[in-house]
Amino acid sequence: MLLGKKRKLGREIKEMTAGEKLVLTEKIEDKDILLYLGLTDDANPLFIQHDYASQTPFKKPIVPSVMLTGMITSAISKYLPGPGSHIVSQDIDFPKPVYHYATVQLLLEVVQVNHDDHTVTITVVGTNEKDEVVITGKLKVCPPYRLGGMNGNVLDNF
Repeated sequence: MLLGKKRKLGREIKEMTAGEKLVLTEKIEDKDILLYLGLTDDANPLFIQHDYASQTPFKKPIVPSVMLTGMITSAISKYLPGPGSHIVSQDIDFPKPVYHYATVQLLLEVVQVNHDDHTVTITVVGTNEKDEVVITGKLKVCPPYRLGGMNGNVLDNF
């Protein structure tokens, strides 16, 4: 059970430096697209109908851009800086479509650590299996705060 399990917090801002990198590879499967469409009630034919998509410049169904954004936000929440972090702003572009069954490699890099406002700036570049750039972006992230004076029960539900 997710709520009942204690989780370790991600890295504090004082532990982070510009130049840190994280590489992740994500394979996009039917189940992922169907879960997204079910959660959002998004019935855009460009995402699911081969006969419609085949008549567009895309030629076949594409992956919703918000799903790709979710892969990035998940990487930040899980790894860089990790649990307890919060995305303050994001600017993400999708220069090429991502198709069903694609494998996307994400390269995240810390490019700035700002102690004054407790944020780090992280860039992201996503490439497909043909090494084409399909995602570029920059995110401003607030790393997790350490809680002072905790007793053993404070994070029981974390």
